[in-house]
Parts: sequence; C-alpha cells; structure tokens
Amino acid sequence: MRFSLIDRVTAIDPGKTITAVKGVSLTEEYLADHFPRFPVLPGVLMLEAMTQAAAWTIRIGEDFAHSVVVLRQARNVKYGDFAEPGSVLTVTAEVLSQDESITKIKASGLVGDRPSLTARLVLERYNMADRVAHGDAIDARVRTRMRRMWSLLAPRPRSADRQRPEPARYIALANGHAAAPVAVPAGG
Repeated sequence: MRFSLIDRVTAIDPGKTITAVKGVSLTEEYLADHFPRFPVLPGVLMLEAMTQAAAWTIRIGEDFAHSVVVLRQARNVKYGDFAEPGSVLTVTAEVLSQDESITKIKASGLVGDRPSLTARLVLERYNMADRVAHGDAIDARVRTRMRRMWSLLAPRPRSADRQRPEPARYIALANGHAAAPVAVPAGG
C-alpha cells in the first residue's frame, strides 16, 4: 500500500526547494497503534513526508525524466516535537547537490513554529527501462500517475476571472468520462 504523506505543495522552485504540508487527522489508521492514549504521527512517516516532498522538487525540476525517485539514505535525523492529530506538519527540502542519479537534500519539518525534525537525505533516481525488460511500459505508467498526482498537489495561482468547474465535472473525469465544462459564476 502506498501512502501519500503530502497534502499540498505550498511553494516550489523546481529542482531547488520545496515546501509542503501534511495535516494530521485522527482518522489515520496507524494512529490507533501509535500510541493508543497519545496518538502522534510516527517519526518514520514524518521522515517519509520529507522524502516525498524532496522527490517532488526533483521530478518537477527535471520534468519527470526519471520514473523512480527513492530514499537511498537518511543521515543526521533529529526529532523535536510531536505531530498530533489536528496539527500540520510543514516540511521543506533544499537540493544541496545532484549528479546523474543521486540528489543530496537538506530537509526540515515544523509543527506550527516548533521544529519537529531535521535530516540530510540522499535520493536516487532512475528509470525501470534501464533495469528490467519491458521497463519502459512501467516508466510510462508511473510517470502518468505521478503527473496526475502532481496536478492535485501543485500550487495553482487563483485569478478572479478564472472560471471554476462544477464538482460534477471532477467526478465525471475521475470516473473516466468526458464532461463538458460548466462555468460557475464568480463568487458562487
């Protein structure tokens, strides 16, 4: 099972820096066991949120050139404050250096204005086509899925004259049906 631990990207300088948020909700299943009387976002999932944010700035910075971006190493991981239900974890990641397959990242997380963790990450990126037969098909599927996910996470500028589509259009598109755009009057 794959967890998306980023709810929204709030700022990005592709290939350089990113800021993203993760809202912690009491409905997240793992909180029942971590811990029953004091539910908090597990530290390893906080680290995963930082890794996912860092992966997005890499993907966008190279226009999805690599289908796979994974954590290779986490160094100097230091935890500070807890992320309890109702809190928001804000993660930032900054690219320190990058070569053809490895990216080194400096990352941090805040809960409110309190530091919750810091780390140095090493991410590896590659394509399945370089590793397995028929990997090009896997790469295409992964890139499509990542582009779709990015469209949900990406910051979008709001303009007063932009027409908002009706929610039914989103439902139709999510179900694979074409739907004619429906303009909603401004303010409504």
